[in-house]
Amino acid sequence: MPDENPAPPREEAFLRLSRTSPRDNQQRQLIVKLDGATLGTLIYGRSSRVPITAGRHELVVNNTFVWKTVKFELKPGEEIHYQLINRNGRFTWFLVATLGAGPMYISVEQEPSPPHP
Repeated sequence: MPDENPAPPREEAFLRLSRTSPRDNQQRQLIVKLDGATLGTLIYGRSSRVPITAGRHELVVNNTFVWKTVKFELKPGEEIHYQLINRNGRFTWFLVATLGAGPMYISVEQEPSPPHP
């Protein structure tokens, strides 16, 4: 017998993450979390497209030194695309040469999403 009160279907949206900017220093991995759950790590040259539920979300990206948080909202069927960039600060290489380590910062930039097929 079919369920008389089936759960409503989940309204799907998509999150696209890329790490392909020529401004990226190509160092370290970026750790990505969505709503507190780890999605994984993103290394330079890679992209990922993840189905998520429509609604409000919080994206947190870190390189184990700096954390960046972005809040966004998607409607069913929408896709949002972020370019993740691990970049040097003004004195990063000086500090690396002097101390053996230096700060790297994160940029999270929204980009136009490709049209839906």
